[in-house]
Amino acid sequence: MRFLPNSLAKKMWLTVTAAILITILYSYFLSYLFYEKIYVKNVEKSLFDEGQRLAMEYQGGPLTEELKEKIDWYNSKSETEIFIVSNPRELSACLPFDIDYQSLIGQEEREELLQGNAVQKLGYEERFGRKIMGVIIPLLDENRLQGIIYLYLPLAKISEITKDFAYVWFIAALIFTVVSILLGTMLIKKLTKPLLDMKDAAEHVSQGQYDVQLNINSLDEIGQLAHAFNHMSSSIQKEDERRREFLANVSHELRTPISYVKGYSDALMSDMVHTDEEKQRYLKLIHREAGRMDRLVGDLLDLSKLESDEYPMEKMPLPLAQLIEDSIEKYKPIICEKKLKLHYDLDPEIIINGDEGRIEQVIQNIMDNSIRYTENGGISIRLYQEKDKGIIDIEDTGIGIPEEHVNKIKQRFYRVNKGRSRDDGGTGLGLAIAEKLIKLHQGNLIISSKVDQGTVIRIFLPILEMD
Repeated sequence: MRFLPNSLAKKMWLTVTAAILITILYSYFLSYLFYEKIYVKNVEKSLFDEGQRLAMEYQGGPLTEELKEKIDWYNSKSETEIFIVSNPRELSACLPFDIDYQSLIGQEEREELLQGNAVQKLGYEERFGRKIMGVIIPLLDENRLQGIIYLYLPLAKISEITKDFAYVWFIAALIFTVVSILLGTMLIKKLTKPLLDMKDAAEHVSQGQYDVQLNINSLDEIGQLAHAFNHMSSSIQKEDERRREFLANVSHELRTPISYVKGYSDALMSDMVHTDEEKQRYLKLIHREAGRMDRLVGDLLDLSKLESDEYPMEKMPLPLAQLIEDSIEKYKPIICEKKLKLHYDLDPEIIINGDEGRIEQVIQNIMDNSIRYTENGGISIRLYQEKDKGIIDIEDTGIGIPEEHVNKIKQRFYRVNKGRSRDDGGTGLGLAIAEKLIKLHQGNLIISSKVDQGTVIRIFLPILEMD
């Protein structure tokens, strides 16, 4: 709504003011309701009870002078004006104001009186400047109307009823208003301050200052919002740090092969290479570095898709033992070349629901590392079942990983030896990709290692339940 101010505090003040005005109007109409329902009804009941008590003095027959004198005496002592007449037409001579007999006692009222029922009359009288409450009590003798007792009382105005405490009420209302303004100002400031802090913090975050934290400890919705903001800020800060680290790692990984390609190609183009043998060697080096960049870009694309949940998966029932045996078949020549031993023990009964190409990629990434960092001894692969899990153990007798690096080795581009290059062709993303692929299969990947003794990578995958 455009007419509302932009400040939340002003909107709250408008809301409070509107609530006070509505309350005052409601109280005003409610007071008149009570006036009608309580005061007027009480007056009517009082007149009726008073008239019934006086009517008990009537013993039947024509009205006697003695009865009239009693009523006149009672009238002189009561605040109520009371008249007793044999004929209702005589009231005009008794009352201090003009009345219309036909409007006072019409045909319906007369029928009520003949049945012994009292009649109540309410009307405005200009002489008194207020409403008049009247009650007519019939005096019957064998179903014959011998006379009536007419009682009336001018009704007090509501201002007259409340005038005794009006001044006290006004002073109390003034004090209440002042106190309400002071307390309301404090409350609104307390409620809006955390929101203003959040606004300032959000502006800092939008400017790249992600270390902003709100110190709001309340347990209400504002406190929960502040907690969510702090969590969001921390997450953005971590993601920004990961992004910066990722860009730095990518730049570092690409710098070496690019420098090789540029240097060797410059040498070829400037005719610095004179023999065909050197030319072929340089071309092989360029081809090797180009292949390394191709693998790195491919791994980066795979990792990006895995982190954005866009990686295609085509799951089907897979006999895991056969898949592992086919995957390691291609490594036998290089294992023989390095004079390593290969041993595997695979349970052929284990079947999983998985993507054949992705599981094979996981095994290849792990085998690449095992062969690369193992110079003596061998590699053993074991597949077995524990409860509802199929477990793959890939163990090597390589150089191992220091304990402080084991939990970090699955991070992308993480290196145990910061100064070691990738001359052997690794991209530093194999284990990171392998872990994410295993998680997409609702599994888990655990690494344990000891320096100079070797490394064990254990993969847990849920077994497909066959009906």
